Amino acid sequence: MVANRGEIAIRVFRACTELGIRTVAVYSEQDTGQMHRQKADEAYLIGRGLAPVQAYLHIPDIIKVAKENNVDAVHPGYGFLSERADFAQACQDAGVKFIGPSPEVVRKMGDKVEARAIAIAAGVPVVPGTDAPITSLHEAHEFSNTYGFPIIFKAAYGGGGRGMRVVHSYEELEENYTRAYSEALAAFGNGALFVEKFIEKPRHIEVQILGDQYGNILHLYERDCSIQRRHQKVVEIAPAAQLDPQLRARLTGDSVKLAKQVGYENAGTVEFLVDKNGKHYFIEVNSRLQVEHTVTEEITDVDLVHAQIHVAEGRSLPDLGLRQENIRINGCAIQCRVTTEDPARSFQPDTGRIEVFRSGEGMGIRLDNASAFQGAVISPHYDSLLVKVIAHGKDHPTAATKMSRALAEFRVRGVKVRGCGAHLPLPLALGGMAGQEEPEDRARPLATGSSSPSLSRVPWDRLASSRRRPETGTEVSPTILL
Repeated sequence: MVANRGEIAIRVFRACTELGIRTVAVYSEQDTGQMHRQKADEAYLIGRGLAPVQAYLHIPDIIKVAKENNVDAVHPGYGFLSERADFAQACQDAGVKFIGPSPEVVRKMGDKVEARAIAIAAGVPVVPGTDAPITSLHEAHEFSNTYGFPIIFKAAYGGGGRGMRVVHSYEELEENYTRAYSEALAAFGNGALFVEKFIEKPRHIEVQILGDQYGNILHLYERDCSIQRRHQKVVEIAPAAQLDPQLRARLTGDSVKLAKQVGYENAGTVEFLVDKNGKHYFIEVNSRLQVEHTVTEEITDVDLVHAQIHVAEGRSLPDLGLRQENIRINGCAIQCRVTTEDPARSFQPDTGRIEVFRSGEGMGIRLDNASAFQGAVISPHYDSLLVKVIAHGKDHPTAATKMSRALAEFRVRGVKVRGCGAHLPLPLALGGMAGQEEPEDRARPLATGSSSPSLSRVPWDRLASSRRRPETGTEVSPTILL
């Protein structure tokens, strides 16, 4: 059973079908017509009378469906309950296998302060910050006196950019503290914050890890997720371009070391910031499958969902043929997200019925979606992701060319869409990442903060002139974020 919806539910169902496993979907009252319900062998309503999002957070209903229908295992997907230790524990108590780390590891990794302490104990470098959540504005003031500005407030019990505020001066301290606390409380039910020194102009590099119950841990190399908007990733690239081999070895080595320190099992991601001097800092562990797991699959030829299921069955990584020396990088993969957002309204989500839908396809293009078809109704209740577009090529330039071509082929009518990275001239697409010389007027896609990129240097006028015009009558507005 997948305790989730949309494209990630379908992704897991497809893997199960390939392995000969029957599948069970759950859906809210608002998702009665959604595709993930149709892709499963069985589907059951949850959260009757609850708000749309709360339906997928209602643990008693999900556990009830699992027990009544003899479900052997539950995959949490990403978002919703995927990093909730109480859900992992509820599955375990019900005799249902949770496809992910143990409840205790989920709890430790979900608490960013404890995860930070574990990293320190493992000898992994961390960003200077508080050892525990702060309880007052005064503590934030004291931290600023010690480390100077800029600093960043982060939610202690959540992520996704919520509860995150950068502060550049004492004058901004109180307002940002209050806002960060309120955002964290609303998003995660706990307003606890911790404070870190804000690393300016870093790269955001994450490492995919995989472990089994026998203590075997390996990495599947890294992804560059530096291109973000409002603290949320919009383009992911694997492997990271122009990454020093010694730095790659340190990143992957520290990721495995941290995973062994905590006894990690199943799939996860260790995230780092890399500063302008090539120094890396641990920021968090995501104890689940990531949205961008696709690019890792493309370059390593390892099906991560298959691996998750097999590990949950009790198989070891060597039994699956997964040994570190056998994991090799094959080319480059880029993922862009086409979302139903309206650039004319500050990227507010757009809703309605899709009247026309034609996707970009062809050799080297993978599409993961759930609502991208003619007649689909885009709901205002959930994430605005329409389709993930993944391009794979022999190197970064080839993958970028395929992505640019595929996104240019999209035609959508009925809702506004944003195609991250569409219609990009090749050298600009990777900001010189493929070993090319980069003129100073080109925008290098590196973040300007601990998890926030700069889009201000993108030459919008030049990019706009390179766009292909959509067919008459379409309503496509592919805002370029590379």
